[in-house]
Amino acid sequence: MTELTRDQVLETLKTVRGPDLDRNIVELGMVSDVFISDAKVYFSITVPAERANELEPLRQAAERAVKSMPGVKGALVSLTAEKKPGAPSAAPVRGSGNGHAHAHAHAPAPNASPRQAKQNIPGIASIIAVASGKGGVGKSTTAVNLALALKANGLKVGILDADVYGPSMPKLLGITGRPQQIENRIIVPMENYGIKAMSMGFLVDEGTAMIWRGPMVQSALMQMLREVAWGDLDVLVVDMPPGTGDAQLTMAQQVPLTGAVVVSTPQDLALIDARKGLNMFKKVEVPVLGIVENMSYFIAPDTGARYDIFGHGGAKAEAERIGVPFLGEVPLTIAIRETSDAGTPVVVSDPEGPQAKVYREIAEKVWQGVQTASGRAAPSIVFE
Repeated sequence: MTELTRDQVLETLKTVRGPDLDRNIVELGMVSDVFISDAKVYFSITVPAERANELEPLRQAAERAVKSMPGVKGALVSLTAEKKPGAPSAAPVRGSGNGHAHAHAHAPAPNASPRQAKQNIPGIASIIAVASGKGGVGKSTTAVNLALALKANGLKVGILDADVYGPSMPKLLGITGRPQQIENRIIVPMENYGIKAMSMGFLVDEGTAMIWRGPMVQSALMQMLREVAWGDLDVLVVDMPPGTGDAQLTMAQQVPLTGAVVVSTPQDLALIDARKGLNMFKKVEVPVLGIVENMSYFIAPDTGARYDIFGHGGAKAEAERIGVPFLGEVPLTIAIRETSDAGTPVVVSDPEGPQAKVYREIAEKVWQGVQTASGRAAPSIVFE
């Protein structure tokens, strides 16, 4: 079978007339970069924000046209609102199964706060972002062990891998295969160790280069969040991409985050970047639940001796300086690395061990912060 190409997709899309009916959507420059992986086609259509609802049939027509192509297994087509000069960045809009665009496609009223403008996710009581100012600080390992620790503490938990360019949840959770799709294009999340999970890594082959621009990333994130059958969850943990770029700001602005956990290592350089993340959440009015100092100290596997190879206490001092909770110190150990690489995170592979205890204590503090941020009394969590 001949490999599907971008040019073939664009040629097919030339059969879809634009809203002016005089030219097709390709000639009008409405089609974004086309990405193809595993015979699935991904692209977005740029439209004026005020016409998003009425142009949903255009999105559907483009999706039908591509799906009808020989060799195409599926298509993800999104409407992306056009940014006007001098106007705030418009949110990406995704057609729903009933032919209407989601409400979060519209810019909030001038007097509305960022938190008031966000649309809740049915069934999900709270959403926690796990973020870092830079890569390489162990954010994803922290996120998955935090999610599993929350589950171990008796909560119903899901995890969303929002790092489209470098998804890690399939490996960390030891999950292979593709998720199923049910009616209205709703995706059934994958599951392991009692938590539900969604990641771009489940949708594309490992090693695939994701060459996407901002609107495509934003649209994919919103679909993985809002078009997944999460069911009833006490908390959804979102493993944010590292840094403070477009994808991170999209999640912070458009997702009804209950709060954020910032991960840093002890050294000054990492803390400088962590401050950027803290400032981003502050600007969009997302409460910071606290800071985790990862790789806080090294435990020698042969002697058990402790070494502060990255310094020590920097994240705790930063938390005290800016007045946010310090959630705890996670040591750098061989066990955490090996269990993460094996898809058996330490909280489930050694639930009674010292590292798992650290994560469960952090989870308890995070959950107490969630209750405070949402205005509810925090229940006591008993360790048995």
